[in-house]
Amino acid sequence: MKPIHTQPSRPATTPASRFSSPRWALASLALSTLLASLGASVAAVALPTLAQALDTSFHQVQWVVLAYLLAMTTLIVSVGRLGDLMGRRKLLLVGIALFTLASLLCGLAPSLWLLIAGRALQGLGAAVMMTLTLALVGETVVQEKTASAMGLLATLSAVGTALGPSFGGLLISGVGWQALFLVNIPLGLLTLWLAWYSLPVRQVPPKAQTIRFDITGTVFLALTLAAYALAMTVGRGSFGGLNIALLLAALVGGALFVRVQSRAVSPLIPLAVFRDKSLVSGLATSALVATIMMATLLVGPFYLSITLGLPATFVGLALATGPAVAALAGVPAGRLAGRFGVQPMRFAGLATMALGCLMLSLVPPALGSAGYISAIVVTTLGYAFFQTANNTAVMADVAAQRRGVIAGLLNLSRNLGFFTGACVLGAVFASAAATNGITHASPEAVTNGLHTTFAAALAMAVLAVVIALKCRVPERLDEVEDTPGQV
Repeated sequence: MKPIHTQPSRPATTPASRFSSPRWALASLALSTLLASLGASVAAVALPTLAQALDTSFHQVQWVVLAYLLAMTTLIVSVGRLGDLMGRRKLLLVGIALFTLASLLCGLAPSLWLLIAGRALQGLGAAVMMTLTLALVGETVVQEKTASAMGLLATLSAVGTALGPSFGGLLISGVGWQALFLVNIPLGLLTLWLAWYSLPVRQVPPKAQTIRFDITGTVFLALTLAAYALAMTVGRGSFGGLNIALLLAALVGGALFVRVQSRAVSPLIPLAVFRDKSLVSGLATSALVATIMMATLLVGPFYLSITLGLPATFVGLALATGPAVAALAGVPAGRLAGRFGVQPMRFAGLATMALGCLMLSLVPPALGSAGYISAIVVTTLGYAFFQTANNTAVMADVAAQRRGVIAGLLNLSRNLGFFTGACVLGAVFASAAATNGITHASPEAVTNGLHTTFAAALAMAVLAVVIALKCRVPERLDEVEDTPGQV
């Protein structure tokens, strides 16, 4: 990544001067983040209702969730690069419009497969929104406000995650499953209108207009990521032959992608950017942290319901604690990063997460829900501090023409961490709580599974700290041109 240089910005305009305040622009980015996050979390609660309403099995209806996540994960880097070439504001408007229209298709879908198709289109729109909101922060706020803006986006992302299950449950019980998607239409139109009138219009540099979009690289990367994501999710709880085949396909696809990129005239991802140690550190630690956070979503419900014997209502409230803490801590974390610097807050976040994992690996059932929730609060607080500081550190030094693709890589690292956590730490938990079926496991077995899983998570947190320490001094590079054969 390049050093930060304060340079005069290219003249920018907005379609309506009364909405040209950076606050309105930031509000449009925050709403985009909220919509994309809400879209990911709101559908899971509807799966039993959808299976009954559409007369299908659980293993088929789960594609309502998987289609969204796969589309978002496989294309998130490509849309970032496309935004760099055609204009980030323009592509964000297209993404919001696509998300809104796809929500209409989902709400009116008469069959499961049309609903899945609509969710895939929603995921594509969400990929655009999640990536370009990060990339556009540098164009909407002054440099000293960047950390606070990142904190606001992190807050809205956490709000969407926390609000999804409860909001979805209310809509299903009060209106029907179609309302889960139709409610996005007025929200999407509001976001589209606000983004249109508030985001600055900037001319795409002439050089970017002459660069061809790397379609071949996009296809190879999408297929590789799809194979990896499916390897981590399919198999009905076991890692069998299909998972191994998909993982091998992902490895082969990754090797072919690197080969294609090294020879491309205008590569999707210029491979030379990975010589930047601070970028690699930011991406690696982001993936590790996401892997850890997925464990809290996987293991928590079983520990709370089986070991502690809590009813479903209290389990839901306890699980909402983490996202609530992340939502409340996002903006303060941004302000602290702006005041003390992103590197100290990054280390503080990782160290706090390690402490939380240690607490979860040792918490005795005798402490009840208070013991578990206090450990989750510590872990999630560390996550909020790290996420805001890391996002700011990664994006701050990026050249303007690369903000989209780097933001895509940052989001991709987090998504891959979630998929990996679901598979790897899920397998650790199932193995440690060895039983014929997890729903029939004894409280002691589930407790052992919790402790073992978060001992593994603690090791990951320590590894993240080591990576951050070893790569804390950025390796400054001259601007990397989009030329063939860069490695």
